[in-house]
Amino acid sequence: MRMTELYAVGEKSEIGTYVFTEEKILSFARKYDPQRFHIDKDAARDAMFGGLCASGWHTTAAWMQCFLKYWMAETGRLKSEGLEPPNLGPSPGFQKLQWLKPVFVDETITYSVTLLSGRRLASRPSWHVNSILCEGVNQDGIPVIRFESSVLEFE
Repeated sequence: MRMTELYAVGEKSEIGTYVFTEEKILSFARKYDPQRFHIDKDAARDAMFGGLCASGWHTTAAWMQCFLKYWMAETGRLKSEGLEPPNLGPSPGFQKLQWLKPVFVDETITYSVTLLSGRRLASRPSWHVNSILCEGVNQDGIPVIRFESSVLEFE
């Protein structure tokens, strides 16, 4: 089945939550984004955000972690209902990435995905490209991340 046959355009699905503990923030930042407000609590207090906060790349990577776990469960659910899940492939890219609010220690982000559109590729008729809106809100419902992505689908 196609994504557009299973999911309505505009339908939002929660895909999971991620808690940004101090340990996770420090570990990610030391490896991938060692700016002072991501790796040093004392320096972070005096920086523009006023406290230790997660790298935007960390919030993006956590979205992907939640999506992959969600998609594995969704694939299992569809198969158990006798449906053939879409054969999703890689993403050819994303756009409009917005880190809307810093994510601080012990905040819980709830991530979601919304199908925006899907179409067959003229150059490769057995391939489809789906556009999705990827979002995350904190425990107070305040948006912290938003981006649009494309996902390839194969017959």
